[in-house]
Amino acid sequence: MSKVSMYAASAPTFTRMLKNLAAMLNKAEAHAKAKNFDVTTLLNDRLAPDMFTLMRQVQIATDHAKGAMARLAGEVPETIEDKEVTLADLQARIAKVIGMVESFKPEQLEGAENREISIKIPGSELKFDGQTYLNTWALPNFYFHVTMAYAILRHNGVDLGKKDFLMS
Repeated sequence: MSKVSMYAASAPTFTRMLKNLAAMLNKAEAHAKAKNFDVTTLLNDRLAPDMFTLMRQVQIATDHAKGAMARLAGEVPETIEDKEVTLADLQARIAKVIGMVESFKPEQLEGAENREISIKIPGSELKFDGQTYLNTWALPNFYFHVTMAYAILRHNGVDLGKKDFLMS
């Protein structure tokens, strides 16, 4: 049985799903245009009062992708300020993060499964080995926020289906 590298388990997944997310946002823009409303309305929508907006879901998804790649490579994640206000801003952020993910080479993640990863969250610090970090923290969080973005768009009538989520 062959072993899947940490690079193969992370970079292609982040890249593909970020491209899918960008394509979903393109559909949202087309939907807003067809229905004659400002797409910013969608960016500020959420599924429940205590949930993040679409804008924030996209920001967090991109943060998990770039953060995971950097941490698995033994680097400090680059900070991107959350200053997006338009759909074009979000698309630029997604494109930037795709570029960041694609800039990592497989050899940079060699041995990452055993690398100690430390994440600070409010009130505590979480410690993982790289494999556990990727499988139980980075990927689940990334998928959660991409899924919430999808759900917000679907809830608002954007014509999306499973194919849009899985294939850009």
